Amino acid sequence: MNLDEELLKDAEDDQLTIEFIKRYLPQEVKEKFTEEDLYYFLDVLVEYYATSGILDADPDADGYIDIDIDTISDYLAKQAKKDKMGEFDPEDLRWIVEGELEYGEGLSD
Repeated sequence: MNLDEELLKDAEDDQLTIEFIKRYLPQEVKEKFTEEDLYYFLDVLVEYYATSGILDADPDADGYIDIDIDTISDYLAKQAKKDKMGEFDPEDLRWIVEGELEYGEGLSD
């Protein structure tokens, strides 16, 4: 697969992920995020996974990796403030993290 094909595939996967997250969010939370916000947080999530070492963790006996959603949600809120995207409640961001994880889980089934 060449670079253009890979970039197109990544963009399509991002779009599918965002559409899933939008359906996953409760209505009162959905209204707090623009589509641009969701793409931003998806990028920050991918960055977090790549740099936190979480992807290198050893799975437990059942094959699962312990993911601390609260820690990730707090990271997203701090990063958004740092990047001047706005102030977001980590409790609302939990829904985005959970939605992204649910989407990923659905792909592996």
